[in-house]
Amino acid sequence: MTTKRLIFTLLYDSGSFMLSRNFRLQRVGNLKWLEENYGFGKVGSAIDELIVLDVSRQPRNIERFCEDLKLLTLDCFAPIAAGGGVRSVDHARLLLRSGADKVVVNTAIYDQPELVENLGKEFGAQCLVASIDCEHNNGMFVATKKNSFELTNHTLADSIKICARLPIGEIYLNSIARDGTGNGLHLEILDHLPANLTTPLILMGGVGNSKHIVEGLRDSRVDAVATANLLNFMGDGLSRARRNAINEGIDLANFD
Repeated sequence: MTTKRLIFTLLYDSGSFMLSRNFRLQRVGNLKWLEENYGFGKVGSAIDELIVLDVSRQPRNIERFCEDLKLLTLDCFAPIAAGGGVRSVDHARLLLRSGADKVVVNTAIYDQPELVENLGKEFGAQCLVASIDCEHNNGMFVATKKNSFELTNHTLADSIKICARLPIGEIYLNSIARDGTGNGLHLEILDHLPANLTTPLILMGGVGNSKHIVEGLRDSRVDAVATANLLNFMGDGLSRARRNAINEGIDLANFD
């Protein structure tokens, strides 16, 4: 059985890190605030991976994003996946040169599949993470794009099938309805996955405490659970959540 993973997500907007609730953003602070008030070094030593997403509502500045990404790597020794507005191979290359180990793509899955193909040829499928953000409408999960401002014409199952045709190494699945609520993962979303899914799955959206992490990781369809909840896991919160999950029998690497 593959070891499960615990992942933290940072949401970035024009130099600041954000809290998100149902994809509505609230500014928390810049990188200095993160280091001084959040104890980010402790977070970096408690997770298996860090995901950093540029969710800027204004036109993105990838150079500025990458400068802050470089600074983040000084405090985090876990593998980093980064993305947000990746529109070219050069964008992806800049992220990787700035400390990212993987590149996250979202809108390109639907609007530029040829770009995803080229990214796979250039960097390998193991380097690409497909981010799928879903709205729950009339009992169906429908994928969104462009920071979830636009619905696609694809259900979750459709999106997974699209990813299966592309060089994608991992799927990062987020429920917009649970995003930032802290009310628990939207486990119902897993029932809408194709039965033959073999690509590793990261589940996101709704984690508010260590119990939610355990619930997600106990599901055989879930390879990793991610949270972007800055306030609920401040300081050693993620370290304690990790120890609790291990004590509950979850097969996480033991960093103690």
